Amino acid sequence: METIWHEEDRILLQDDRYTYAVLLRILEGECRLIRTDRKRLILCHSEDPFPVWIWVPADAGTEEKEATWQLARELCPLKEGYRYNLRYELAEYFLQRAAEEGCPAEIYTNMYAYDCPSPKRPDPAEGSAVRAEEKDLQDVLQMEAAFHRELQLDERDWETYREILTNCIAGGMLWLWKDPAGKSVAMCRQHPVGEISTISGVFTLPEERRKHYAENLVWQMSCLIHEEGRMPMLYTDADYAASNACYEKIGYVLRGKLCTIGKKEDGHEEDTDRDRHAE
Repeated sequence: METIWHEEDRILLQDDRYTYAVLLRILEGECRLIRTDRKRLILCHSEDPFPVWIWVPADAGTEEKEATWQLARELCPLKEGYRYNLRYELAEYFLQRAAEEGCPAEIYTNMYAYDCPSPKRPDPAEGSAVRAEEKDLQDVLQMEAAFHRELQLDERDWETYREILTNCIAGGMLWLWKDPAGKSVAMCRQHPVGEISTISGVFTLPEERRKHYAENLVWQMSCLIHEEGRMPMLYTDADYAASNACYEKIGYVLRGKLCTIGKKEDGHEEDTDRDRHAE
């Protein structure tokens, strides 16, 4: 089992390049943990509080699933609070094994992976999309904190948000929708990797929703990504029909399905009323 990413791993993911686009991006960065057999298994974790990504081919058999379970159990066990992003077929096996070992687990998020071969113009919105600049940092800090607080997902401290967003702004990856008065009302970011660019962190201020800001921002970002010669893609919460309908309306096509599983918490109830973008 190897602990360093190699080009062979990219080839393994070729058929799942949209569904596992974030895994590809993570592999090319600094990772806390990587395991790959360069044939049928990739396990990767960037850092806390993000989930562990696990890839096995769709036709993985019981022996492969068990070997993958044992590896995850050893390196990043559910009982210690780790969560996994993985195929449903593997998730079902993991849920069964977790129950057998006295650590019941559950699905936290059902994810759809979309790409956008041909962006379609949405209903118009007042304002325009602009690339975020350093002067916008305070506004985007407020929105980033609100985004994670509302989702109750991957929450970080204020300085971590500042560092992440400063790097995004410097790299030209963070975009805003500003209303005619110049107020930042929505945001998203893009992460280009090879032939793909993932869109994530789509958020509109609560008081500014239902004005088509986010869909126009994502549409313009998708057009820009196409102009750069890449394919735009994103992840959504499969249980949030309104969000998925919005993306489908502007040209996004469902390509794959994943889920996030984790240890079952006392009193935990799944929240299906918000859009969740995987990291």
